[in-house]
Amino acid sequence: MLQEFRDFIAKGNVMDMAVGIIIGAAFTAIVKSLVDDLINPIIGLFMGGTDFTNSYIVLSGEVADGTSLADAREAGVAAFAYGSFIMAVINFLIIAFVVFMLVKRVNAIKEASKKDEVVEEAAPAGPTDNELLQGILEAVKK
Repeated sequence: MLQEFRDFIAKGNVMDMAVGIIIGAAFTAIVKSLVDDLINPIIGLFMGGTDFTNSYIVLSGEVADGTSLADAREAGVAAFAYGSFIMAVINFLIIAFVVFMLVKRVNAIKEASKKDEVVEEAAPAGPTDNELLQGILEAVKK
């Protein structure tokens, strides 16, 4: 049973998946920074200088105006945090687009390598009809 488990882990697909998950986690941190540090401030400029991630509506409880979402949640206020949700959607769309472009590029590379293999397989052709006929003629003459 232990040997089967080692064989399963040693397969390329499992190792590839593990590497993909690790790289994906690192990539998510990069996208989060992109959205938090670059996109949010630009959106905030168009919204009058407000921090978009702290946009929320109080559903129950009371907080002072200008209270951050984290402080409102800490105070026990039920908040409809639409700004955080919109940022999560933007994060998802950016990650999905980059993954789409990556998969598209990998598929193009795979297609190019398949075309090279087909060309290599087709290259070693047998003798032509003329070569065969000449070989037969020479054999008959002997």
